Amino acid sequence: MLAKRIIPCLDMTNGRVVKGVRFVNIRDAGDPPELAVLYEEQGADEIIFLDITASHEKRDILLDVVQRTSDQLFIPFTVGGGIRTVKDIQTILKAGADKVSINTTAVKTPEILTEASRMFGSQCIVCAIDAKRVYVDEKAPPKDRILVETPEGLCWWDVYIYGGRKSMGIDAIQWAQKVEELGAGEIMLTSMDYDGTKDGYDIPLTKEVVKRTNIPIIASGGAGTIQHIKDVFIQTDCSAALAASIFHFREIDIMELKKELQKENIPIRL
Repeated sequence: MLAKRIIPCLDMTNGRVVKGVRFVNIRDAGDPPELAVLYEEQGADEIIFLDITASHEKRDILLDVVQRTSDQLFIPFTVGGGIRTVKDIQTILKAGADKVSINTTAVKTPEILTEASRMFGSQCIVCAIDAKRVYVDEKAPPKDRILVETPEGLCWWDVYIYGGRKSMGIDAIQWAQKVEELGAGEIMLTSMDYDGTKDGYDIPLTKEVVKRTNIPIIASGGAGTIQHIKDVFIQTDCSAALAASIFHFREIDIMELKKELQKENIPIRL
């Protein structure tokens, strides 16, 4: 069985790592290279770096920060934000990233996933999906959506782009299946409902996407305790758990987390 991965996420704006709740109420969390090195020393398996306002502001990612970060890392490093073309992907990979994460452009021009995976290999193309619940009337459910019964009610998940600012009316589970077909090698699946809440991951969403796809799924959004990370690995077959604020604000040490996961017989690299 492949080892599960623990991935700190560095959401960045204006050259600083930030963290919010449900994509708003942003607060400063530190310097990207410094945090990345700290997490590698603590035992992180990978780092994900997202320039969360680049697409919305229609600007390029801050390459100097990417380069400064990658120069100091020896673990896999994924970069996303503001990627619009295959040339952008090439530039980011040349700057030191091992993988790129694509969200907005993948939704607007899906063929970029196919072109990029052919040019650079699917292993370095991550499709990020920001998903938000849409509850429906059980007496008249929509027929063109994948509906899931959750403790809170029957729902489907809508895809959002531009850093969670724009609803696309696209079923997130169906979109996950599509991006696999298009060539993405991995999916970073973020629950907008749970992001930053520290209430735990959206288990029904994660479970459904894992069940309906055959590529690695990174669960994202909602980690607040070690138990939450245990739960997402025990209750779903996701490949990795991503977290941000619990690491940024020193609430959980990565090596301590890994030792607790090992006690549950969850395969993990120490």
